[in-house]
Amino acid sequence: MSGLTFRLTSAPKERLDLSQLTPRKLSSTPLAQVLKLNVGSTKSGLSLGDVFAVSGKPGDTVRIESGSARLDFVGAELDHGTLIVEGDVGVSAGRNMRGGRLEIKGDAGNLLGSGISGGEIFVKGSAASQVGGLSAGDKFGMTGGLIVIDGHAGDRTGDRMRRGTIYIRGKCGSFAGSRMVGGTIWTELGFGADPGLLLRRGTLIGPSVEQMLPTFADAGRHDLVILRILSRYMSATLGSQAPKPLPTAVRKYAGDLATVGKGEILLTA
Repeated sequence: MSGLTFRLTSAPKERLDLSQLTPRKLSSTPLAQVLKLNVGSTKSGLSLGDVFAVSGKPGDTVRIESGSARLDFVGAELDHGTLIVEGDVGVSAGRNMRGGRLEIKGDAGNLLGSGISGGEIFVKGSAASQVGGLSAGDKFGMTGGLIVIDGHAGDRTGDRMRRGTIYIRGKCGSFAGSRMVGGTIWTELGFGADPGLLLRRGTLIGPSVEQMLPTFADAGRHDLVILRILSRYMSATLGSQAPKPLPTAVRKYAGDLATVGKGEILLTA
């Protein structure tokens, strides 16, 4: 596995924009120029060589050692290859990803996978608010791809999401799937308050909801083929790390009836 490795030489004193550290961008940039890339967020003009030691040769893999919550836009615009972070990352990791694989061994800040249309993001820890959501100026949030979070996810996960799948082994915060128009959010430990606010289409799956919006209607128990398809997809994609297959029968709540109401919350317990 060839590629460049970046190691922080000291804790960053300002937020760093690491959107340029992708396999494709680095493969076409001489190492001397890589070290001069401006990664700072202030007028001081902080260069990459000021905060990182670099080793290895350009390849399909980029590894960032010594993570920090001040490392922003990690994996932004990633379209092929693998980017691994051995620790925490800041805001907007995986922003506008189109392909490839982003692995985060720690926690992720707000807006993880904002605008992602393809590829896979794996987070070993937890993620803050607006996973797969949209940033200022975006029409939609996540429009494709897969996000897997081993810990918990914050509020407004999947805000205005259109396609793709978010799987959370822990709990999902409040207002999950707000303004969602498609796609799937699946949590193993349940949703916080008011999931599906202004949900137009799409599916939220979990064992429980802290507080159900009054604009969702109990549609009874159903045996849905789509759940078996989703379980097979996760098994094929995640292998031994895949979740247990979903039950064949679930209770369905249809909504949000305050809007077109073609979405659904499926309770598995």
